[in-house]
Order: sequence, then structure tokens, then C-alpha cells
Amino acid sequence: MHTSSAYFDDTHRLLRDTLRRFVDKEVVPRAESWEAQGFVPREVLREMGRCGFLGLRYPEKYHGGGMDALATALLAEELGRSGFGGFAATVLVHTDMASPHLARAGSPAQLERWMPGIVAGDLITAVAVTEPDAGSDVKAIRTTARREGDAWLLRGTKTFITNGALADLVFVAAKSEPGAGAKGVSMFAVQRGARGFSVGRRLDKMGWRCSDTAELVFEDAAAELIGEEGRGFYAIMRNFQNERIALAAMAMGESARALELTLGYARTRKAFGGTLWDKQAVRQRLAGLAARIEAGRELVHRAAWLDAQGADCVKEVSMAKAYCGELTNEVMYDCLQFHGGSGYMRESAIERMYRDARVQSIGGGATEVMLEEVAKRL
Repeated sequence: MHTSSAYFDDTHRLLRDTLRRFVDKEVVPRAESWEAQGFVPREVLREMGRCGFLGLRYPEKYHGGGMDALATALLAEELGRSGFGGFAATVLVHTDMASPHLARAGSPAQLERWMPGIVAGDLITAVAVTEPDAGSDVKAIRTTARREGDAWLLRGTKTFITNGALADLVFVAAKSEPGAGAKGVSMFAVQRGARGFSVGRRLDKMGWRCSDTAELVFEDAAAELIGEEGRGFYAIMRNFQNERIALAAMAMGESARALELTLGYARTRKAFGGTLWDKQAVRQRLAGLAARIEAGRELVHRAAWLDAQGADCVKEVSMAKAYCGELTNEVMYDCLQFHGGSGYMRESAIERMYRDARVQSIGGGATEVMLEEVAKRL
């Protein structure tokens, strides 16, 4: 499919080509085994770090690329094209959903201690906001933080945490001042192996099966405050823009790949005296999907460009997340339908992608939440 964009320059195009080669060579031939084991091997993430993919938006002093939100969109789209949503989620949570909390609000000492490892892939991160009774409603979290001398201790449970079981560093939202609403939420860093911190259980999922997803338990877990006390809610809201750009772009990469696979199948599948591609209705249906995918990509790229300009773009990002999350589910439905019985088999890439896509209209802000954000700004 057409992959150029008016928002990208030669540096972006070179990065896209490099990412695509890496995914085609290092990910696609191996990721089926990662699905079975339930996580992406650490050596793969370290190799991505060596290639510079894990620090695209971080300062050069940490060996980052110093780029902006357009790099997030490009990275997410190419990872989505791998056809393995769990792999893409593993990387994007680390690069664009968890570690930005440190990059934006960490102290100089915290940045020096952790950022080089994050960019290198030696230190993998997760972000823990969601709880059994609190998802998109961040103010409803129950995990608490109390100060004890110079230390902070966390108590509570988080769930559906991507990278949760294997992360080296988890950024946790907790109430440092219960009863203060949004102003009572702070962000904390908890290191793997910290006293009082444990993995409750690993979670078995419908899709994204090669992403490590876990329930985390904090029983007076030792933690470090990230940024100012009481600013956690606002940090989460700010980073939601980043997260939603990444997920929307990932969804369009997945959709583009599914369409490519379906076009190849339609041109070779014999049916009723010809190929599926010989049928006008099939060609037009697939052409319609191509147009909508291209529209979704442009919606994401514009939202990322606005973010890069420092504009208030909550409406545009929410539109992109809602549109692309729903669209990728429609694309996967149609593509599986065109594959017929072969698409329903477990060995089919389309079957896996169909399962992986379902969460795109839920994670990072459900479609209904996104549309409310848009409605407030109409």
C-alpha cells in the first residue's frame, strides 16, 4: 500500500525503511514462538535498542533520536505491520506509554540512573494505572501511597498491565492524598525485586498473546516519587495523547498488512470459474477498505503533527483513536471473511490479527470514552 505522507521527511522515510527491514527479518519469522511462550525475548528488545528504535523521542545525551510524535506514529505503524499485536504492544508500552513518565518528570538523578538503560533495551518499563475497579476513570483508583521517612510505600493491586511480569521498572499511579480527587494522585517508580512488590498472576488473553500481561500486587512496596506530588493525574492525561497516537497508528499498520494479505489471497483463490479478484464486488469492497485505511493514516499523522507543534489536539487525537480502533476491527472482519475457512484456522495470520485487533477499540481509552472527549470539544 501507499506509505508516503506529506508530514514525513527523508529522515522519517529512512527510519521507516530500516524499521520495516528489521521487522521482516527479525520479527515475522520468529514471533509465532513468542506467541506460545507469552513474551518477547529480551535479546530482541536489546537489539531494537542497539538499532536506536527504543529512544526515538529521547535526548541525544541518552543516545536517543531527539524526534517528536511523528516518530511515534511511524514506529507504531511499522510494528503494527508485523501482524503480531503483542510484539507491537510490548515495544510501544515501553517507548511511548511507560518511560515518558520518567522522561518528562524524573529528577536529574533518576534520569541519569534509568534513561540510558531504557533507550538501550536493558531496562524494560511498564505503566500501572488500571485496577480491577478503575480503568479509564483514573480518579477512581484505590492504590495508596504513604510517606515513611524519606521513602514511599504503595499498597493496592493493578491489573491488565502490559510488560507487568517481566518489566524492570514500573511506573505506578497511586493516591498520595486520598479524598483530594485528581490532585491526590501521584506517580511512582517501583523496581523489580523491590520489597513488597510482586506479580499476582500472569493473565491469559484472547489476543496480543506474545505480550506479557499481569496483575501486580503492592504490599507496602518501596517506591520513588516521579515528579511532583499530586501531579500524577495530569501526567497520565498528558501521556494519554501519546498512547492514543501510538495505538491508532498501530491499528492502521495492522489494517494495511491485513489488506495486503487479503489482496494476495483474492488474486490467487479460485472460485466460480475465476479468482476472487475477478469479481467486481470483491475488488470494490477491498478498494473501499484501502481508502478508509488511507484516511485513517492521514488522521493519525495529522494528530501526531499537531502534537509535535505543541498544539492542543485532544479532539484530533481522540478522533484518530476512535476511528482507527473501530476501523481495524471492521478491516479484520472483512479480511477474514474473504479468506473463508482458511482464515478461521489457527495457522492463519488473519485469524491471529483478527483476535489481536479486538482490543484496539478498548485499550488506551475505549471508543465510547474517546467520542465523549470529542463531543466535549465540538
